[in-house]
Amino acid sequence: MQATSSTTDAAGNTWLHIGAGSFHRAHQAVYLHHLMETGDASNTGWSLALANIRDDMTPLLDALERQGGAYTLETVTPGGVRNYETIRSIKTIVPWDAALLELTAFGARSTTKIISFTVTEAGYYLDHHHRLDTRNPDLAADLQGELNTIYGALTAILRARAAANGGPVTLLNCDNLRHNGERFHDGLLQFLALRGETALQQWVSDHTSSPNSMVDRITPRPTEEVRTRVAQATGQADPCALMAESFIQWVIEDQFAAGRPALEKVGVEMVQSVLPYEEAKIRILNATHSCIAWAGTLVGLNYIHESCARPDIRKMAYDYVTQDVIPCLTPSPLDLANYRDVVLERFGNPNIQDSNQRVAADGFSKIPGFIVPTLQECIARGAVPHATLVLPALFFLFLQRWAKNELPYAYQDGIFDESATRTMLASADPVRAYCADPALWGTLAGSPQLELPLREALVHVQNWLAQQT
Repeated sequence: MQATSSTTDAAGNTWLHIGAGSFHRAHQAVYLHHLMETGDASNTGWSLALANIRDDMTPLLDALERQGGAYTLETVTPGGVRNYETIRSIKTIVPWDAALLELTAFGARSTTKIISFTVTEAGYYLDHHHRLDTRNPDLAADLQGELNTIYGALTAILRARAAANGGPVTLLNCDNLRHNGERFHDGLLQFLALRGETALQQWVSDHTSSPNSMVDRITPRPTEEVRTRVAQATGQADPCALMAESFIQWVIEDQFAAGRPALEKVGVEMVQSVLPYEEAKIRILNATHSCIAWAGTLVGLNYIHESCARPDIRKMAYDYVTQDVIPCLTPSPLDLANYRDVVLERFGNPNIQDSNQRVAADGFSKIPGFIVPTLQECIARGAVPHATLVLPALFFLFLQRWAKNELPYAYQDGIFDESATRTMLASADPVRAYCADPALWGTLAGSPQLELPLREALVHVQNWLAQQT
């Protein structure tokens, strides 16, 4: 459809967000809170509603309901300065039910102009060729009419919206997925085609937009320590309190189907193309984050700042960006070297207490999404990406520890096949089997350009680990 970026008469307009995790409440909800605080009638007329697809967030949603949607956000600078703010942008809590009837009805309303979502990178079930992985049991169940995934949930919402003549709506992906709006929109159309929903597929094409966006703010899982500090600082107990770093960024392509609030007034960067921002963030921040988490775990550390404080681990991350990523992304509208340094400073913030466990998760999505593009581009121009290959070498050794039950925590991954991974690691040549997996490596799978230098990187990392004992 022809999308419009204009703001609208905001009276009664609703922004519905699906995904009640910490990141939304530390990021999108904060921007909308600041916008509503401006007092501009064109923005204060918008309200934010929060929902979740699964029942795992029901205790949080219930607690937010009791507090009228308000909660306290603690932010902390790299220098340790803490600030506390009550976020009041969430005006409606959509109660969870197994059939998602409340969510479907809410999303179908003509006053709901934007539906955004955070379901993690793994929640889109896309393979290396951006095709839906129908082998995934949740996705397979949704193709039969269940409601486990963002595709199943939005299909129910959009079907009801079309039937009620609810009008156009923007579907805004807020996850760390390259070309996230395009990838999601294409995945949704694939899903509808597999369901045989031809009429709804056409309605979605005609009545929705899915702009690409880039989001950034380190947001650890809330802890009791955070709630204790909030209570001491504010004088009030808040079971919904959370914390984040002081840095925050949001870049969105200005393609909204039914208008939007004036997000640019509170620092959201509205652009024609999010691509250079997205590539810098995914390759420099996200991939580096994983590198530090995997390396830190292997040497027995618990937190990102501890891992980043070690010169040897910090050098792995620095060399990866400097030697391989910056040449791949140059020219860029960003100062990539400065961006690298800011990222490493943020990761070194000892006040964030971000765990290696949280950041090390979902490696089977992060290798193809965050790391493989740099490998492909280096190899294509004849360069051997030695510094980049350290990252998948770390992950391979991390998986070996997992298989031996030697990790200090439970590894969480939304898409990996445990049985297949154990088979790979137990094979006669596990490195060759690792390098042959097309789900991880795409067109590089099984190639000597990948396997031979990855073996060298493994020797390098193993020697480094041997020096730690």
